[in-house]
Amino acid sequence: MENHQEARLIFIYNANSGLRNALLDGAHKALSPNTYQCNLCDLTFGVFNEKKAWKKFREEEDWILEFLHKDEFKKQYASKFGHKFEFPIVLIALNDELQVFISVKELNELEEMEALIDLVKKRGKEITA
Repeated sequence: MENHQEARLIFIYNANSGLRNALLDGAHKALSPNTYQCNLCDLTFGVFNEKKAWKKFREEEDWILEFLHKDEFKKQYASKFGHKFEFPIVLIALNDELQVFISVKELNELEEMEALIDLVKKRGKEITA
């Protein structure tokens, strides 16, 4: 795949940043997985650690990838773009604009990390075609 220097993908988790939140989210995921609210977290992380295959994809992908918790996204982007997004979501920053790359609905329908990787690759090819 060619290098996508002009664009970057922003993965936004439906969780807040910080150690306390990470521990609470990990406990919630382990104790009550059916009520956990971040499928992006579920797809890419185990209870406390990033999944090895996701890390490998992330390190080998040509896209510039940015990963933010929802509070971090709101601090960095909301004032500039004024968007009201639901989370989790994957956005693409292209030509100084933010657009939905993978919607909340699509993320929530994915059941396996491999399906997420395939979708990122497929959409990437559509954009660069």
